[in-house]
Amino acid sequence: MPVWGLIVYTPSILYSLPKRKYNDAMTASFKHTKQSGQVSGLLISTIGLSILSVVAIAGAIWGYMNYTEQKTNVDGKIEVAVITAKKEQADSDEIKYMKLENALNLQFVGPDDYGRLTFSYPKIWSVYINKEVALGGTYEAYLNPVIVPPVSATQQFGLRVLIESKSYETIIASYSGLVKKGDLRSSAVSVDGNNGTRLDGSFTKDIRGSAVIYKIRDKTVTLRTDADTFKPVFNDIIATVKFNQ
Repeated sequence: MPVWGLIVYTPSILYSLPKRKYNDAMTASFKHTKQSGQVSGLLISTIGLSILSVVAIAGAIWGYMNYTEQKTNVDGKIEVAVITAKKEQADSDEIKYMKLENALNLQFVGPDDYGRLTFSYPKIWSVYINKEVALGGTYEAYLNPVIVPPVSATQQFGLRVLIESKSYETIIASYSGLVKKGDLRSSAVSVDGNNGTRLDGSFTKDIRGSAVIYKIRDKTVTLRTDADTFKPVFNDIIATVKFNQ
């Protein structure tokens, strides 16, 4: 009996030892696999977060750049609109100022013996009488904004007034050459029931403007502006012309 018992017990020991060794190896392998899985998951998560961070940063940069560009465009448009509005306001104010300054508030009166020519002119214009007609001859008056410059053939004036002891036909004929060349354009004009001639264009190489010519009794009056700059005021002035026949 003792012998049998020993024989039976021994296999049990032999069987138990390998089984325990096998279980340890399986456990170690399982732990290693689990740890590897944990490391791989962590690495993937880290990479994923890094990619997401890069994408987020790139998106933020793109969004900021897009916002900056749009803001710049909007600011530029606003600035242009403000500048345009200021310019339009300045132009409007200048027009209003010029209208007030060029309002025909003063009256010019010529000599009674020469038909008493009258017309209205702006208050900021000055008048210079170059030749009186106490002893006859040509009457000359010059009008210009603020100051009348020295009289000369080449000097431009806002308005020249000439009353000559020449016939209307003679004065008109003196411009026929320029009209034929096309330097001047001739047209009919009428004021206060009096018919006359209007000339527009180049009178000389220095003078480009407009003139109206009327017959006054046995004389002829010519009103001329020497530059197109004065033409709007000139048109207003000649609309107020009156004289005695």
